[in-house]
Amino acid sequence: MTIRVFLQRAGKSSIRRIAVLLVCVLALGGCDRGTPLALVKAVAAGVPALDPFFDENSGLGKDAQVASRPVRGSLQQGDTPGLYGGSKQPTVCDVEKLKQFLTDPRNDQKAQAWARALTISTDRIPDYLDRLTPVLLRHDTLVKNHDYKKGKAVPYDSLLQAGIAILIDAQGRPAVKCSCGNPLRPFAGDTIRISVRFEDGNQEWKGYDRSSVVAVRPAPRPLEKITLVDVEDTDRGISRPVGTSGAKDATFDTREKRAVPNLAGATFGQARRSLTDKGLAAGYDSEGLPPDDARVTATDPPAGTELGFGQYVMLSVAGDSGSPDGSTTAPPPTTTAPPQSSTSEPPTPGPGTGSGPGSGSPPPSSAPPSSAPPSSGPPPGSAPPPSSGSPSPPPSGSPQTTSSPPAVTTAPPETTGAPPPPETTSAPATSTAPVTSEPPTSEPAAEEPTESATV
Repeated sequence: MTIRVFLQRAGKSSIRRIAVLLVCVLALGGCDRGTPLALVKAVAAGVPALDPFFDENSGLGKDAQVASRPVRGSLQQGDTPGLYGGSKQPTVCDVEKLKQFLTDPRNDQKAQAWARALTISTDRIPDYLDRLTPVLLRHDTLVKNHDYKKGKAVPYDSLLQAGIAILIDAQGRPAVKCSCGNPLRPFAGDTIRISVRFEDGNQEWKGYDRSSVVAVRPAPRPLEKITLVDVEDTDRGISRPVGTSGAKDATFDTREKRAVPNLAGATFGQARRSLTDKGLAAGYDSEGLPPDDARVTATDPPAGTELGFGQYVMLSVAGDSGSPDGSTTAPPPTTTAPPQSSTSEPPTPGPGTGSGPGSGSPPPSSAPPSSAPPSSGPPPGSAPPPSSGSPSPPPSGSPQTTSSPPAVTTAPPETTGAPPPPETTSAPATSTAPVTSEPPTSEPAAEEPTESATV
């Protein structure tokens, strides 16, 4: 009996050790695989939410049938021309009805949960809603959605199908899903590493492409107008003042051509703003949004090409790096720092103008190998002769000349391994400022449309 108990105890101890080892192995394996996929719940247009804040049958909002458009960069800022769509229909989103519901004392618990999800207080709900603008999605869009469960707003990542009606704030960020009133926040994950689940009546829709979804980052400046494309007539553009629902819309022709500006040498932020002001969208090929101060090296199509409203101009940037989360606050290493002085690099001969334009890197040394000074070095306190290709004195025993030395016809002594003396006081001036073509920094006002809308 004693032996049996001992074996049983030993077996349990062994099992515990094995379990601990398995946990460690799995943890290490997870690290090797990198960031895990974010689980995202698909939300199809016209499909009622299971846990809405607002009764979807009361006509608060109405989705539309819109084919998702391809995107050129999964992170787009909220002022991107053509990012959102509009409609002549005035019932896309009834903001007044939502305001009445959330300010009704009988719905105070829902109002508190709704306000907390958007990080505002309940007394600010009316003013907050007055500054939102109804639009229709033109892309399958990642957001942080919220269900209403047991008196609380429960967040979850979701993918909203193109055609869903939403309210956006003054920086173009999704704020409310119109049909159910559920609050929305920006998607904060990696748009590349997602796993989309279709469930609860949300079947995979026609044209769905996981590699062509978009997440919206705030526009760098508050907007006065949102430029939309009519989802029923893509030749018709809509200029909608922020905080209005369509009554003050003006229209314009999206087919009007806009020339791609010359953006080579501009920063990504400057190039993006220049394109936005012209009614063109900035695209990129990197996995993350390039930093604002990354230098643009080329555009596709090239400068001078004429495009319609909202069409993409692909921007190539130096290094072609980007931040997966869309952060643009950390600048890349500067390219204008002067080169460090070196004790092993001889000075560049001539006036230093033969290296061509650059972006801050020192010109390559062109001193011939035979210009290395002998081991005795220059006399103390002496300076190299002007316009001389080598600071070396003549070999010992030869009369010293003060004029520019002729070409060396004999090999210098090779018997010592002493490095050349430091030349920190005689380094020629080098050009460190990047030779770039900066676009105008002024931001022209958006074109005022001349045709009034039909509400």
